[in-house]
Amino acid sequence: MNRQDYSIVIAAHGSRDPRAIEEVEALVALMRARSPERTITHGYLEFARPTLDEGVRSAIQAGARPIVMLPALLFAATHAKNDMPGELAVLKREYPAVEFHFGAPVDLHPAFLRLAQQRITEAEARSGRVLKRAEACLVVVGRGTSDPDANSEVCKLARMLHEGLGFGQSYVCYAGTAEPGIREGLRSAARLGCARMVVFPYFLFDGLLVKRIYAAADELAERHPGIEVLKAGYLGPHQDVAEVFLERAREGLEGRAAMNCSLCKYRVQIVGFEQQVGQAQRPHHLAARARPMAPAAQPAAAAPAPYEPHPIEAESFRIIEAGRDWSGWAAGERRVAQRLVHTSGDPDIVDELYFSPGAVEAGVRALLRCRRVVADVTMVSSGLKRSLLDQLGLAVWCGVHDRETQVLADNTGLTRSAAGIRRAWERWGNDIVLAIGDAPTAVMEAVRLVREQGWRPQLIVGLPVGFVGTRECKEALRKCLQVPRITNRGTRGGSPWAASVVNALLIAAVDHLAGACRP
Repeated sequence: MNRQDYSIVIAAHGSRDPRAIEEVEALVALMRARSPERTITHGYLEFARPTLDEGVRSAIQAGARPIVMLPALLFAATHAKNDMPGELAVLKREYPAVEFHFGAPVDLHPAFLRLAQQRITEAEARSGRVLKRAEACLVVVGRGTSDPDANSEVCKLARMLHEGLGFGQSYVCYAGTAEPGIREGLRSAARLGCARMVVFPYFLFDGLLVKRIYAAADELAERHPGIEVLKAGYLGPHQDVAEVFLERAREGLEGRAAMNCSLCKYRVQIVGFEQQVGQAQRPHHLAARARPMAPAAQPAAAAPAPYEPHPIEAESFRIIEAGRDWSGWAAGERRVAQRLVHTSGDPDIVDELYFSPGAVEAGVRALLRCRRVVADVTMVSSGLKRSLLDQLGLAVWCGVHDRETQVLADNTGLTRSAAGIRRAWERWGNDIVLAIGDAPTAVMEAVRLVREQGWRPQLIVGLPVGFVGTRECKEALRKCLQVPRITNRGTRGGSPWAASVVNALLIAAVDHLAGACRP
C-alpha cells in the first residue's frame, strides 16, 4: 500500500456557537488546499453535525484507505484519551476492513508558540499606548479539564511566553473544569499591580467559552480603569494550524502519535489522582452519534429509566413492607429504613435509626447537584451500586489508603480513616455526601470539622459498627445540628449499612430524574 494514500478525519468537539463550527470548516478548507490529493473530512463529538461517525463514513464512501482520526484539540485530556478513541474503537468494529489510525493533539508545538506571539503582538499594536512588556501581565486562559497533566501544559505555555516575550508577570486561569476560573483569575492578576494586562485565550476556535473570556476581560476593565486590558486573539483557522494538523496526521499514520503519557493519571500515580491509575477509559459522547438534530443544536438527553429491582430483591421488599406498620414513616425515610432492614436482615433495627429533618431529601438533592460521595473506607465505596453511580455521573472518593492520608495520620495522631475525612474537607469542601460505615474516629473528626471549621457537607451518614467509641460518636453526630445527618443508636452498623443508605438515595435520585418520585 502506498503510505501516502490516506485520508484524514478531523475530530472536533463541537459547539452551540455557529461561529465555532464555521471556523472548524475553515480549517478543514485550509488543510484541503494544502493537501488537495487527500480526502479530508470532519466530525464532532457533540452539539453539531456531522457527527464523528458520519465524518468517517463520508471518508469511507470516498474510497479512503486508510483513515487517520485527528483530534482538533490542544492537549491530551479526557476527549483525546477517552472519548475519541472510544468512537474509533466502535468504528473499527463496524468497518473491520478499514485501517484506522489515531493522531495526537498538537501540544506545545513551536508553530503554535509563534502564532501565540503573533496574536499577543497584534493586541498590543491595536493599543494607542506604548508600554514596555516588563510593565505588563500576560494572562493565559486555557480550556481547563479534569486531567492535571493537560492543565499543567497551559502553565508551561504561559511560562514560555512570559520569558520568551519579556512580560513582567504572567498568570494562568481556566474557562472550564479547572481552577482558578476566568473571573477569579483576572481579579487575582489585577492585584499583581501591572499597568497592562494582555488576556490570551489559548483556544483553537471561537465559541461560547472564548466569548465568556472576552466578556470577563471587559468587566475587569470597567472595574479597574487604571489597568489597560487588551484582548488577544485565539489561534483560529490559520495556515500554521493547518500545517501542524497535517504533520500530526502523518505521524499518526506512521504510529508516532505520542501523547503525554509520562504524567498521565491513567498510567502513573500522580499526586492527588492515585485512584485513577488503570481506571477504565470510557467514552461519554456515543449517544450523540448520527442522530437527527439541527446543525449546532445540542442533542436531547434521554431521561433515565426508573430503578428496576431484581425479582428476588422486589420480593424481599414486599416482605419487609408487610412485616410492620410503616404508615407513620415519610416516604424517603421509609425507603432508607427498609433498605437497611434488607441489608441487616433484622426489622428491629429501624427502632434505632435517627434521621434529622429533611436529611433524605437533602441527600438526594446533593447527589443530583454535587455528584460526589466520600467514603471513610473502601468497603463503603465498593458497596455502592456501580450502575446507579454511572447513570447519575457520580464520583466516589475514599482517601484511607492514599499516601498523603498515611503521612497526615503519622504526623497528627489521627487514625487513617479520620485523616481521610480531614483530607475530604480540605479537598472537596461542602459539596459532598459523606458516608461513614467503619470508624468512630472518622465520625468524630467530621463532627469536629463541622463545629470548629464550619464544614457543611450536604449530608453525613454515620453508621460505624463496634464497641469502642461507637455509641459516643453517633450521639455526637445526632447532636450536630449544623448538618443533615442519618445515624443510629447502639453498636450495630458497618460499611454495608452506610453503603445501603447511599444506595437508597441513589435509587431515589434516579427515580426522580425518571419522573417517578420527588427528591
